[in-house]
Amino acid sequence: MPEPLTPPDLKTKLLDILIERSVRRGEFTLASGAKSDLYVNCKLTALDPAAALLIGAVGWELLQQTAEETDVRIDAVGGLTMGADPIALSIGIAAQLEDPGTRLQTFTVRKAAKEHGTKKLIEGNFAAGNTVVVIDDVVTTGGSTLQACDAVEAAGGKVAFVIALVDRQEGGRENIEARGYRLVSFFNRADVLRKPAHDAGLP
Repeated sequence: MPEPLTPPDLKTKLLDILIERSVRRGEFTLASGAKSDLYVNCKLTALDPAAALLIGAVGWELLQQTAEETDVRIDAVGGLTMGADPIALSIGIAAQLEDPGTRLQTFTVRKAAKEHGTKKLIEGNFAAGNTVVVIDDVVTTGGSTLQACDAVEAAGGKVAFVIALVDRQEGGRENIEARGYRLVSFFNRADVLRKPAHDAGLP
């Protein structure tokens, strides 16, 4: 029977999948309107079941380490739909597998409040007074991350810190930290470019 993979091994395996599935080089216009030679579509990785298991394990480890360093207790994880959704749920499932008694829950933040029913902006397992980790798939300018942070705080929650799958290192970290939030990431630009990525033509 092979030896179980250690957290560093899991992270290396996840990075290999991310580079293969999600990283493209070329000329792109990003959601912010900025031009870039790098495009990272994390959804192709986060919505792959095998990669999702790795995201959960690595993300849960990162969350626990950061929470211990900052001496906070986390109630829930979530972020702006839809990039954050599979990542947050993967982390929540990993926490549950490790400890069935865990109190960690997951939620999602809509881009706009729905106009019917309860007209909620935050869906899922979140309540006023919760201390949460805001999740994002890719941080570029930090706009979507801060939108989720604003929604959490407006609903009576507290943001402990932010976790991103990829920090593109294009100013987003600085914008997020200027608002008083710590950002920790699975990977950064240097990591995803450590070996050749695919040319443009991302599905």
